[in-house]
Amino acid sequence: MPLSEHEQRMLEQMERALYAEDPKFATALEGSGLRTYTRRRVYQAAAGFLVGIALLMAGMVAQRIWISVVGFLVMLGCAVLAVTSWRKVPKPGEQGVPGVRRQVRQRRSMMDRIEQRWQRRRDEQGH
Repeated sequence: MPLSEHEQRMLEQMERALYAEDPKFATALEGSGLRTYTRRRVYQAAAGFLVGIALLMAGMVAQRIWISVVGFLVMLGCAVLAVTSWRKVPKPGEQGVPGVRRQVRQRRSMMDRIEQRWQRRRDEQGH
Protein backbone atom coordinates (compact mmCIF):
# COMPACT_ATOMS: atom_id res chain seq x y z
CA MET A 1 0.00 0.00 0.00
CA PRO A 2 1.56 3.32 -1.05
CA LEU A 3 1.99 6.13 1.41
CA SER A 4 -0.36 9.08 1.30
CA GLU A 5 1.01 12.50 0.35
CA HIS A 6 0.99 13.58 3.97
CA GLU A 7 2.89 10.46 5.05
CA GLN A 8 5.42 10.93 2.26
CA ARG A 9 5.99 14.55 3.29
CA MET A 10 6.43 13.51 6.93
CA LEU A 11 8.93 10.81 5.92
CA GLU A 12 10.88 13.28 3.79
CA GLN A 13 10.96 15.77 6.64
CA MET A 14 12.28 13.08 8.99
CA GLU A 15 14.94 12.10 6.43
CA ARG A 16 16.05 15.71 6.02
CA ALA A 17 16.08 16.23 9.79
CA LEU A 18 18.18 13.10 10.28
CA TYR A 19 20.60 14.20 7.58
CA ALA A 20 20.84 17.72 9.06
CA GLU A 21 21.27 16.45 12.61
CA ASP A 22 23.79 13.68 11.94
CA PRO A 23 25.00 13.55 8.30
CA LYS A 24 27.64 10.92 9.03
CA PHE A 25 25.05 8.53 10.45
CA ALA A 26 22.60 9.27 7.63
CA THR A 27 25.18 8.55 4.93
CA ALA A 28 26.13 5.35 6.73
CA LEU A 29 22.50 4.22 6.64
CA GLU A 30 21.64 5.14 3.08
CA GLY A 31 23.83 2.64 1.25
CA SER A 32 24.50 0.05 3.93
CA GLY A 33 22.26 -2.67 2.46
CA LEU A 34 23.82 -2.54 -0.98
CA ARG A 35 27.34 -2.19 0.44
CA THR A 36 26.87 -5.21 2.67
CA TYR A 37 25.45 -7.30 -0.16
CA THR A 38 28.21 -6.45 -2.63
CA ARG A 39 30.97 -6.90 -0.06
CA ARG A 40 29.59 -10.31 0.82
CA ARG A 41 29.58 -11.16 -2.87
CA VAL A 42 33.21 -10.05 -3.22
CA TYR A 43 34.20 -12.23 -0.25
CA GLN A 44 32.37 -15.20 -1.76
CA ALA A 45 34.15 -14.63 -5.07
CA ALA A 46 37.50 -14.51 -3.25
CA ALA A 47 36.72 -17.81 -1.55
CA GLY A 48 35.74 -19.30 -4.91
CA PHE A 49 39.00 -18.03 -6.37
CA LEU A 50 40.89 -19.93 -3.67
CA VAL A 51 38.89 -23.06 -4.47
CA GLY A 52 39.85 -22.57 -8.12
CA ILE A 53 43.53 -22.38 -7.16
CA ALA A 54 43.14 -25.58 -5.15
CA LEU A 55 41.53 -27.32 -8.13
CA LEU A 56 44.26 -26.08 -10.44
CA MET A 57 46.97 -27.39 -8.11
CA ALA A 58 45.14 -30.70 -7.55
CA GLY A 59 44.82 -31.18 -11.30
CA MET A 60 48.53 -30.60 -11.72
CA VAL A 61 49.45 -33.00 -8.91
CA ALA A 62 47.03 -35.69 -10.13
CA GLN A 63 48.09 -35.02 -13.72
CA ARG A 64 44.48 -34.54 -14.78
CA ILE A 65 44.32 -31.68 -17.23
CA TRP A 66 40.55 -31.33 -17.05
CA ILE A 67 40.66 -30.67 -13.28
CA SER A 68 43.23 -27.92 -13.87
CA VAL A 69 41.09 -26.41 -16.62
CA VAL A 70 38.03 -26.45 -14.36
CA GLY A 71 40.09 -24.81 -11.61
CA PHE A 72 41.27 -22.11 -13.99
CA LEU A 73 37.71 -21.44 -15.19
CA VAL A 74 36.49 -21.20 -11.58
CA MET A 75 39.31 -18.74 -10.84
CA LEU A 76 38.49 -16.68 -13.91
CA GLY A 77 34.76 -16.58 -13.17
CA CYS A 78 35.31 -15.62 -9.54
CA ALA A 79 37.79 -12.91 -10.49
CA VAL A 80 35.28 -11.38 -12.92
CA LEU A 81 32.52 -11.60 -10.29
CA ALA A 82 34.72 -9.95 -7.65
CA VAL A 83 35.78 -7.09 -9.91
CA THR A 84 32.26 -6.36 -11.19
CA SER A 85 30.82 -6.55 -7.66
CA TRP A 86 33.54 -4.33 -6.24
CA ARG A 87 32.80 -1.63 -8.79
CA LYS A 88 29.15 -1.57 -7.70
CA VAL A 89 29.92 -0.89 -4.03
CA PRO A 90 28.71 2.65 -3.25
CA LYS A 91 31.04 4.81 -1.24
CA PRO A 92 29.66 6.05 2.10
CA GLY A 93 29.11 9.68 1.01
CA GLU A 94 28.49 8.97 -2.66
CA GLN A 95 24.71 8.96 -2.56
CA GLY A 96 23.03 12.18 -1.57
CA VAL A 97 20.26 12.64 0.91
CA PRO A 98 18.03 9.54 0.94
CA GLY A 99 15.02 9.98 -1.29
CA VAL A 100 16.35 12.99 -3.24
CA ARG A 101 15.28 11.60 -6.61
CA ARG A 102 11.85 10.84 -5.24
CA GLN A 103 11.64 14.37 -3.80
CA VAL A 104 12.52 15.95 -7.14
CA ARG A 105 9.80 13.95 -8.90
CA GLN A 106 7.28 14.82 -6.20
CA ARG A 107 8.21 18.50 -6.39
CA ARG A 108 7.63 18.47 -10.12
CA SER A 109 4.27 16.77 -9.76
CA MET A 110 3.36 19.12 -6.92
CA MET A 111 4.28 22.12 -9.07
CA ASP A 112 2.16 20.66 -11.88
CA ARG A 113 -0.81 20.33 -9.53
CA ILE A 114 -0.34 23.89 -8.25
CA GLU A 115 -0.18 25.20 -11.80
CA GLN A 116 -3.33 23.27 -12.74
CA ARG A 117 -5.20 24.66 -9.73
CA TRP A 118 -4.04 28.16 -10.53
CA GLN A 119 -5.16 27.75 -14.13
CA ARG A 120 -8.59 26.44 -13.04
CA ARG A 121 -9.06 29.41 -10.71
CA ARG A 122 -8.16 31.84 -13.46
CA ASP A 123 -10.53 30.07 -15.85
CA GLU A 124 -13.36 30.09 -13.27
CA GLN A 125 -12.88 33.78 -12.51
CA GLY A 126 -12.68 34.74 -16.19
CA HIS A 127 -15.91 33.00 -17.21
